[in-house]
Amino acid sequence: MASAALTFSLSRFVEDVRTIEPVAGRACHVEQLPDGRTTLVFRMIEGGRRGDLFVVGPRTRAHFKDATGVARAVMLQFKPGWSAPLLGVAANALTDQIVPLEDVWGRSGSDLCLELLAARSLPEVLDRLSRAIALRTHPTFEPASARLARRAVRLLEGDEVRVESVAERLGVTARHLRRAFTESVGIGPKEFARIVRLQRAVRMAATSKDWARIAADAGYYDQAHLIADFRELVGLTPGAFLKRAGDRGVRFGSGDAEAGGEPGTRSPACRRS
Repeated sequence: MASAALTFSLSRFVEDVRTIEPVAGRACHVEQLPDGRTTLVFRMIEGGRRGDLFVVGPRTRAHFKDATGVARAVMLQFKPGWSAPLLGVAANALTDQIVPLEDVWGRSGSDLCLELLAARSLPEVLDRLSRAIALRTHPTFEPASARLARRAVRLLEGDEVRVESVAERLGVTARHLRRAFTESVGIGPKEFARIVRLQRAVRMAATSKDWARIAADAGYYDQAHLIADFRELVGLTPGAFLKRAGDRGVRFGSGDAEAGGEPGTRSPACRRS
């Protein structure tokens, strides 16, 4: 299922809906690159008899995991700047955290998990998630800082790479932008711009191995700058990252990434829809 499963109103808040299912009981190799997104994740465990519902905050470093015992995972990825008003907690309080929704919403979070476990089909799961999020929205609940942060995101993901230039184009100081961005997105604008460069490089590496050209086109000073960022954010050199992906049969530069969404990786042991 994709974003078409969302109602028109929820498409304002959620940029991607994904489901992952293991194939024939095999573990899913989940490789998540750094991002500036907050995601709501529901997992069915042991054939649907148990499950959990949690929030994955914006990630500043790559995360590698073999997921076992999961029958299905459904993920709703919020657009940058929308998780704070919907979840009721500042985005930077969730950075690099995995938090049960019950800890954020209280009893309504645990009740929603039980509702999702009782759902008889994937469309019903998505419908119940959509309704739960719709109940958290209000016509006037959007803070000005969130609007500012989202405008900055669009510029940083577009053609603007310097945070100072973004602040100038938006008519605010760099300090004011940093404060609004950190609270609404979960990381600072410079960190976000750095992640955008990394994601661009990964997308380009799906069709090219000319790292000097990739570095220039993705916005790095040079190839050494790209390699240094890979080491710090991914924990591997670009070449080692590609080799690891190839050895494990992981596909990267996904359709979502090519369409401008979040670059991610996954194993053929997982079905994704």
